[in-house]
Amino acid sequence: MSHVIHRSLAHVPLVAVGGKGVELFDQAGKAYLDASGGAAVSCLGHAHPDVLAAMHRQLDQLAYAHTSFFTTEAQEALADHLVAHAPAGMTDVYFVSGGSEAVEAALKMARQYFVEIGQPQRTHFVARRQSYHGNTLGALAIGGNEWRRKQFAPILMDVGRVAPAYEYRDRLDGESQPAYVARLLAEIDTKFQALGPGNVIAFVAEPVVGATLGAVAAPPGYWQGLRALCDRYGILLIADEVMCGMGRTGTLHAVEQEGISPDLMTIAKGLGGGYQPIGAVLAQRKIVEAMRSGSGMFQHGHTYIGHAMAAAAALAVQQVIQRDQLLPQVLARGAYLQKQLHARFDAHPHVGDIRGRGLFWGVELVQDRSSKATFDPAFKLHAKVKAQAMAHGLLCYPMGGTIDGLHGDHVLLAPPFISSEAELDQVVERLGDAIDTVLATQAIAA
Repeated sequence: MSHVIHRSLAHVPLVAVGGKGVELFDQAGKAYLDASGGAAVSCLGHAHPDVLAAMHRQLDQLAYAHTSFFTTEAQEALADHLVAHAPAGMTDVYFVSGGSEAVEAALKMARQYFVEIGQPQRTHFVARRQSYHGNTLGALAIGGNEWRRKQFAPILMDVGRVAPAYEYRDRLDGESQPAYVARLLAEIDTKFQALGPGNVIAFVAEPVVGATLGAVAAPPGYWQGLRALCDRYGILLIADEVMCGMGRTGTLHAVEQEGISPDLMTIAKGLGGGYQPIGAVLAQRKIVEAMRSGSGMFQHGHTYIGHAMAAAAALAVQQVIQRDQLLPQVLARGAYLQKQLHARFDAHPHVGDIRGRGLFWGVELVQDRSSKATFDPAFKLHAKVKAQAMAHGLLCYPMGGTIDGLHGDHVLLAPPFISSEAELDQVVERLGDAIDTVLATQAIAA
């Protein structure tokens, strides 16, 4: 009997006892190809020797010192590295222990910025439906993942909500891509006007939507238009790159491919690669300077912010990515994975869309390709695919409620940056086998 409150209280999960490269091993000795990096976390795979060595060195020197008394060399070095490679204008970093904490900190920093500059009337955030920004109350409120929000909705703050940039489902027949983008931006502008542009703190969005939509990037021009819209009204733009950032899409930051720089940006998962819990907020100079010249502090904090072991691990992860030129490899391997996914699934009667960037891909499953009709949510296709994939020795990230929190199923793939073409072949083969096995079972039951 387990005394742990596991994610599911109906059963105790398998016990992981080891990992090496792109594989994890359970207590029975079975190997699992980690095609999702957990939740797009393990960018360098498992047991990378250089990261483990850096962690040992830091542990021998200093594991922890509270940031109300000290900074550490590890924290300062990691901040220097991140700022040196940050989008234009970002000069400062605030470290936390994960993605939800990073989003919470960004929301509070955005609010405090306007208080510091004499605009305390700004109290509203605007975000998108079918988004995900974390599970703490502020992050959950901002997010648009309906099944996660539902039971907690009465205790969440109100947030202005607009449509996702979900071209596969929402672009109209006969509508050009530029017209679709213009329609999305017009809806955002309308929402700003309804709230009062001078009352809005920030617009929050993922450059490539992760778990909720399954690797959906906005059409060209969307982010440039969004940046211009926010600038018009003095509204901050917060880019949530917790899942899609730190090299996952082939550039260190996903917004690099959009040609814009946000005011605040959250990062986590790929920052530390799973070797230690860590996240961060990157901030534009104007925001930090407003706090420095005003109250002189950011009114926020947690016990484990700036943790020396976490910072040392994250710095080692980022140095390996840079030294081994893994970002070009993400693009090359991503192009290969894209090719193999299309070869396997383009003719599949129940695969409606294949989308993504770099080593971040989503496969949307449908009952009917021509109508894009979804499977009955009661069938729980995503859960069955996950279980069958594990039976085939594959770890992937299926999710339900793709369209509206209830209907739709997709599978998210986020393999480690070190994956070989042969390993990616195995990912596609095992995923295809798992999907076909589940759907064959459904057909027999029907």
